[in-house]
Amino acid sequence: MNENKSKVVYNLIIVDESGSMSIIREQAFTGMNETLQTIRKMQEMYPDQEQRVTLLTFDSDHTSWHYDNALASQTNDLKWGDYNPGGCTPLYDAIGKGVSKVNSQINEGDHVLVTIITDGEENSSNEWTLKMVQNLIEKLKKQNWTFTLIGTDNLDVKTMANSFNIDNHMKFKEDAAGTINMFKKERRCRENFMFRLSKNIETLAGKFFDED
Repeated sequence: MNENKSKVVYNLIIVDESGSMSIIREQAFTGMNETLQTIRKMQEMYPDQEQRVTLLTFDSDHTSWHYDNALASQTNDLKWGDYNPGGCTPLYDAIGKGVSKVNSQINEGDHVLVTIITDGEENSSNEWTLKMVQNLIEKLKKQNWTFTLIGTDNLDVKTMANSFNIDNHMKFKEDAAGTINMFKKERRCRENFMFRLSKNIETLAGKFFDED
């Protein structure tokens, strides 16, 4: 950790790569890259913050760690071949793996922003259960962790979020325009989050996606 930075922020981004995401593959791919660009911009805007990135995509055949605790300044945009939707949705495993890995890397007082994007419900995990994920998230929410769940309009996103003990949730229409707009709003809210953090203003539970 850079001792000159007053705040260390871990951006954990977990994106569904199951087969059904193929209909919005281009928009999801572009959105992830624009999110990486935003995090790099936040690093420049707030030099007292050390922005770190862990980005993983997942399906039932693989978990791809595109970045693992990388400094934002050392990240690059993904290449088209890095994101190829296929397979089923081991959502519990993806959340459990990502969250537990970052949890092993942070120091006391660090901040973590977790972003989970999916168009499907859990259907193929074999390591993590819902109860395990619930307990882990509930514990970490008390330790400077902020969790967000973003899901498509075919899901009951609010109920899903509640089942994970996640306070912040957003629904989007699973088409090109809906996906583009979702990523735009997520980036605005991410920028607002970093601004508030720079001013030591707490982001209240359930208010991450409020833009007032």
